[in-house]
Amino acid sequence: MTTPHSDALPDEVRPLLDTATRLETPCGAGTLVWHVWGQSEPGHNPVVLLHGGSGSWTHWLRNILALAASGRRVLVPDLPGFGDSAPPAKGTDADVLPEPLEAGLKILLGEQRCDLVGFSFGGMVAGFLAVRCPARVARLVVVGAPGLGVASRRTVPLMPWRHLADADQRDAVHRQNLAALMLHHPESLTELALRLHVANVMRDRMKGRGLAYTDVLARTLPQVQCPVYAIYGREDALYKGRLDALAEALRPVRSVQGLQLIEDAGHWVQFERPKAFNATLLAVLNDGPSPNAGAHR
Repeated sequence: MTTPHSDALPDEVRPLLDTATRLETPCGAGTLVWHVWGQSEPGHNPVVLLHGGSGSWTHWLRNILALAASGRRVLVPDLPGFGDSAPPAKGTDADVLPEPLEAGLKILLGEQRCDLVGFSFGGMVAGFLAVRCPARVARLVVVGAPGLGVASRRTVPLMPWRHLADADQRDAVHRQNLAALMLHHPESLTELALRLHVANVMRDRMKGRGLAYTDVLARTLPQVQCPVYAIYGREDALYKGRLDALAEALRPVRSVQGLQLIEDAGHWVQFERPKAFNATLLAVLNDGPSPNAGAHR
């Protein structure tokens, strides 16, 4: 059922990971690692969760069980070049990841369609996958996704840390970066959040990414054939003071079902406000409105 997992992850993660089935599919010179929970009941598609940049499946730590409990099979990969997965055969950005992901989904799901949910960098990957493999995706949900031509590298300047030899100094920089980009409330920056972040960034082998600061997703989403949903934290640092621009970027997407804003949450919305996020995502997957999020149309 389960196989050994990365020792880099904090101990708090292991009880959840021990309830998963770990599967591997080909990727580059190695394998793409998937973690799978639950079984899909009639009327529910499998849900595939794609994490953000410099992340791993742990970006969804507080959401997986709610989705599995709703009667859905939940598949959460470490994207190629992140976590425990091998890098792709070529390239270092979101546009090269749909191919190994779809190859893996074909092995795991056959021709079955899924609901595809992508967070941040994973939202761009999900958009590319939905366009290239339209028969695969029943619904597309982008969560805090960049690539809409709204944010730039100057929007949230992050501090370098790899040159620091002292672990305490590195942790201080990681805390600063988490507060600047990922989390809205200081109390959300727990020791667990820090340890997850450190474990994830240390295993990031996809260097030189730049598509997040272009409008590539804004140009891709109008080509998506399935319904598209967007969930963002109202206090997302990438869109602070730019929510109208975010809504405007999504407006040309004819299949978009509106922008859902989770109140009092930052970029890593599903970690910071899991209860509200889970209710909103489940409502989206059931094609219904959520009472826990504000609508911005």
